[in-house]
Amino acid sequence: MCVITISRQYGSLGSITAQHVADRLNYTIVWRELINQAAMRAGAPDVALAEIDELNLLGVAPTVESLQAYIQAIHVVVMELAKKGNVVIVGRGSQVILREFHDVVRVLMIAPLALRAERIATRLSISLRAARAQVEASDRHRQHFLRRFYGVQWDDPALYDLVINTQHLTADDAVDLICRAAQQPVVPTPTGQPV
Repeated sequence: MCVITISRQYGSLGSITAQHVADRLNYTIVWRELINQAAMRAGAPDVALAEIDELNLLGVAPTVESLQAYIQAIHVVVMELAKKGNVVIVGRGSQVILREFHDVVRVLMIAPLALRAERIATRLSISLRAARAQVEASDRHRQHFLRRFYGVQWDDPALYDLVINTQHLTADDAVDLICRAAQQPVVPTPTGQPV
């Protein structure tokens, strides 16, 4: 009954990797629906819209109270999912929320900025300059989210069990690494903590 959290830089192949990991392990995958479910529980649909709009194209600005209710609801939803197990949770601070859980593999997917911009430009058929701007805006949004609501640096390797740089790896390579990590038994230490 494993949980996999996948945090990713935009353009790092994280989304496709998350989907393929879930498919291979026959796990449920949760991402945007987690945002919507939490926002509905918090009574803050404007927060869901703002969080989905990572590039701030819509200019939605929820209240501080709405944001706090939303973060609390995200916490509740992530904990519920973790207790059920067999789930891949993409983003939303799940690596921080579940840092004390033992049967969790926390993954960070990264790649160099220039490569990520090239991937996005190709995928969206946009200019490299526009793609780079989107990638940088996404990076700022994700960094801000974790710093503001969890007081951590998003790219701190200590938050993760596995950091995968897709500069020279394919999504399939990343899937293999994550699935192998998820299938490793948790070995308790003499103090009862996993090794």
